[in-house]
Amino acid sequence: MPQETKSLYEFGQFRFDPREHLLLCGGKPVSLSPKAFEILLALIQSNGRLLTKAELMQQVWPDSFVEESNLTVNISALRRALGETAGGLQFIETVPKLGYRFVAPVTETPYESQSIATPQIAAVATVRMPETPAPVVARRTGFRRWRLVASAPLVAAILVSAFLIFSRPAKLTDKDVIVLADFANSTGDAVFDDALRQGLSSELEQSPFLNLMSDERIGQTLSLMARPKDTRLTRDLASEVCQRTASAAVLHGTINQIGTQYLLTLKAMNCANGDSLGSAEEQAADKNHVLDALGKIASRMRNQLGESLASVQKYDAPPENITTPSLEALKAYSLGYQAMVVKSDYAASIPLFQRAIDLDPNFAMAYARMGTSYSDVNETVRGAESVQRAYELRKRVSEREEFYISEHYEIFVTGNLEAARKVDELSMQTYPRDTPYTNLGLIYSELGDYDQALAAYQNAL
Repeated sequence: MPQETKSLYEFGQFRFDPREHLLLCGGKPVSLSPKAFEILLALIQSNGRLLTKAELMQQVWPDSFVEESNLTVNISALRRALGETAGGLQFIETVPKLGYRFVAPVTETPYESQSIATPQIAAVATVRMPETPAPVVARRTGFRRWRLVASAPLVAAILVSAFLIFSRPAKLTDKDVIVLADFANSTGDAVFDDALRQGLSSELEQSPFLNLMSDERIGQTLSLMARPKDTRLTRDLASEVCQRTASAAVLHGTINQIGTQYLLTLKAMNCANGDSLGSAEEQAADKNHVLDALGKIASRMRNQLGESLASVQKYDAPPENITTPSLEALKAYSLGYQAMVVKSDYAASIPLFQRAIDLDPNFAMAYARMGTSYSDVNETVRGAESVQRAYELRKRVSEREEFYISEHYEIFVTGNLEAARKVDELSMQTYPRDTPYTNLGLIYSELGDYDQALAAYQNAL
């Protein structure tokens, strides 16, 4: 720890207890890695003073040589945990090229003055039985020592509870990679073949936690398997891609028609051993409500795979915003995306994106992708016009997609590289795996900040 810790700290809605290694928000625990926890403690104890990057790295990694990117990643994780927002709530101030400063007012309370101990977090369960003097509680840091004179049924109840809890499938971490398979479509309606996977991908990519394998990498893996890059990804083929890339899980879905209704099912499977990691299903009253059902099962699956409920709620734009209410438009967009991203055929993607826009004139991401494709074939005027329209519709999209649109708007329309840099740096705080580091490197280079450019290119690699 940076200093001897004799106090609790409170700031905003947070209560920070260094002795118990605990951060609470509104009385609920906030998950932090050990290094992120130490960085937060160092920043709080600096009393608003600037801590240089070198000072922080020396305090948190005193006996190790680490890259500056380790500090950047942990700072980004801290910002997410504290709920910082672009242009809004802020606890940690970045001083460009120097370091960081904790800017929120902090109330410090010595432990000795606490009349009531810091609340303990029940990580397992509280078992209550008749005439039992006290509940059995599992603490965050381990089990309390406890004495119990009890009957055999009580002991059996405790053992059964423990078995049910600890035998649940292990959840994923934010380092685990997930391969997304195509939906198995038994309805006979071809519109679902491409649209549902694209819609589900857009839903899941809102998550700062889940790590979906990119379509580019899936295409590269399929090529190594002597298959076309755009081969339909069945559940079995997705499992093979997952195993070949040492990824963690496969997500595969089905859609079935029952009369006028549709049943959507989504399952997660450990691709190493076939164990189930979660499942969700939702019924749509008719074809027009299929995308709504897709959004619901995506939200439930995110939580089952380990993402906190608070994160799911925060990054959970409705399907019609992050995609489109039109299945036909979504299918055309999916085909355009495959041509653009998987095949790098930008010219072929343009009419497909235009088809999506014709079907839904408010499809923001179709305008944005079409603008990028126009720019890649050197039709810069048309590219700027498309991105401009996407920017006008940006309030209809998810936060992740808004970063994409805003960055391209500043590059292609305004030419304001400083504004584009700020967009990318904000994106890096929320979506460090999805930040366009190559673009950021180019921007830093144009602005003459070559050290930052080099770091961005290293991250891209």
